[in-house]
Amino acid sequence: MKKAPWYFLVLLILAGESVFILPFVLSRVFRPTVLEVFGLDNLQLGLCFSVYGIVALLSYLFGGPLADKFAPGKLIAVALWMTALGGLVYATFPGYAVLKILYGYWGFTTIFLFWAPMIKATRIWGGSDSQGKAFGFLDGGRGLVGALFGAMGVLVFSLFISSEISEVTISESRAAFQQVILVSAGIVALVGMLVWFFMKLDKQTEQEIMLEKITTSQVKEVLTLPSVWLLMIIILCAYLCYKITDVFSLYAKDVMFYSHVQSAQVGTFLLFIRPLVGVVIGVVADRSQTTFWLVVGFIVSLLGALLFATEIITSSATVLFFASTLVVATGVYATRSLYFAVMEKGKIPLVLTGTAVGLISLIGYTPDIFAGPAMGYLLENSPGAKGHQHVFWMLALFSFIGGIAAFYYHRLYGKKKQH
Repeated sequence: MKKAPWYFLVLLILAGESVFILPFVLSRVFRPTVLEVFGLDNLQLGLCFSVYGIVALLSYLFGGPLADKFAPGKLIAVALWMTALGGLVYATFPGYAVLKILYGYWGFTTIFLFWAPMIKATRIWGGSDSQGKAFGFLDGGRGLVGALFGAMGVLVFSLFISSEISEVTISESRAAFQQVILVSAGIVALVGMLVWFFMKLDKQTEQEIMLEKITTSQVKEVLTLPSVWLLMIIILCAYLCYKITDVFSLYAKDVMFYSHVQSAQVGTFLLFIRPLVGVVIGVVADRSQTTFWLVVGFIVSLLGALLFATEIITSSATVLFFASTLVVATGVYATRSLYFAVMEKGKIPLVLTGTAVGLISLIGYTPDIFAGPAMGYLLENSPGAKGHQHVFWMLALFSFIGGIAAFYYHRLYGKKKQH
């Protein structure tokens, strides 16, 4: 199979993060602002994410086989355009009921036509010997794109705030945040254009990676692989840990007593750690064992979670706060970069990647449904530092479970050399 060109991966990286900017990145960087301008509490925002997750779950299942039938570029471009359209509704600051519908719509546009084609296209780019690099660069690159969007968002937001930061009115915040949404939606649509025209594979590769039709026997073949079942658990734990990083900007405000802009800067700082970790772990993993580094990622994430959960960090301990944030982020982003990179070692056939990703994601991404409300419940029930501690105990628990599943995967597949 002919190797896809380097710009193919660049387009995948651009598309891979752009599609999630509107539903997730903006509320991660601007969480306190989003709660204020939409008039929501943490639990309500969590329930919006749940609606997204429920729709996404069905989209994983039916969208997976679709990726084994059609070329990835076209599916990805349409998904980007549909997602950008949702941004125009988001910019009108709809009420809570409409916001839930919008998140459901995004659950469809960002997953059904998008998710499995992106993973499959990355596997194709990586070939048989560069899976760690392909997925490390994908996740690291996506992190960089997210960070740049976050930094651009903070810049656009601050440009439209005229009064002192501490005296910003809700209407000013709203007007500024509207500009952030519209600029983001425009960029997402533009990335869709680039993907449509430039993300192409040669004819022979397209024929090799696409099936005429998906049969039930092929679905059964995928379900008999132990690697598929283990990846369901590994991704569920790693993705839940990743979702919990959403609270860092809120932690900065509630526990460290930072302002709205300083809190958003903490969110953006996190986004800049992700590309660094993704690229480094991808290169290192390819030179040794991707499965081993997956285990290490969970251990680091567990250690960082315990630092936050055990009340060591107080509002005066700024250095410790940033150091601990760095530890958690390193572990979480490492596991996230590698969990699909181990598919090759797990003997999952390339031509059935879409179907396998659909089935794995059906379980692996359930945190989209329960993580938001669970965190919202813990934060609202125990306001301040206590609620945040409970959230970090949850992070510790899932890092531990994920680490055990990853260790078992490493025992099964790590030692075997690829033929």
